Amino acid sequence: MLRFSIIIPVYNRPDELAELLACLARQTVRNFEVVVVEDGSSVRAEHVVRSFEITLDIRYYEKPNSGQGFARNYGMERAAGDWFIILDSDALVEPQYLEIVNREIDRQQLDLYGGPDRDHSSFTPVQKAISYSMTSLFTTGGIRGKAKNAGGTFHPRSFNMGLSRRVWEQTGGFRITRMGEDIIFSIQALKLGFRSALIPEAFIYTNAGPTLGLFFDSFVFSDEPASTLPAFSRIR
Repeated sequence: MLRFSIIIPVYNRPDELAELLACLARQTVRNFEVVVVEDGSSVRAEHVVRSFEITLDIRYYEKPNSGQGFARNYGMERAAGDWFIILDSDALVEPQYLEIVNREIDRQQLDLYGGPDRDHSSFTPVQKAISYSMTSLFTTGGIRGKAKNAGGTFHPRSFNMGLSRRVWEQTGGFRITRMGEDIIFSIQALKLGFRSALIPEAFIYTNAGPTLGLFFDSFVFSDEPASTLPAFSRIR
């Protein structure tokens, strides 16, 4: 059975989506598909998705706008994997992301997980400030960082989370579409007895601006000259 289905809702973010898909095309684990759900965008990303059909097992769906929670449900309903990984369309991941997740969900016998958000060394001061505002204990309580929730039980957040098909089947997915939909979902899953944990090494970078070319030069595309890459996969 297919191991992972990566669910990506997108709303007017074709450029950011292209960067994320470029990251996914470099994963060291290959047993996955990508499900992109266009949630009523006026600036569509279909051309970006079609450009990755050679390098990724990828599917594209369009639907009227309903918000990210229900867009994720729409994608999971159509996914084939044993695990669903939910990423925001402005996420960037290292090539070992799926390898780390694959190892840790088996090692820890997890039913759902979450990962943190980091800033990259190439980020500008503005990008680092944006990252700090989302990850610091002093701003958001560390909900996107490495801190666990108060009380010790980890409640995954939907910018970077995964759940097994069994969790999806028993919870029915997100009950509301915005404003705390991920916390409500995590509480419901934990009440059903599912095992959750933070995987600190399964981090993302948030694509917070137009100057992340150094990220790709240093990490994702380190073994290929930029001239060999599709134009849409390079940040300009």
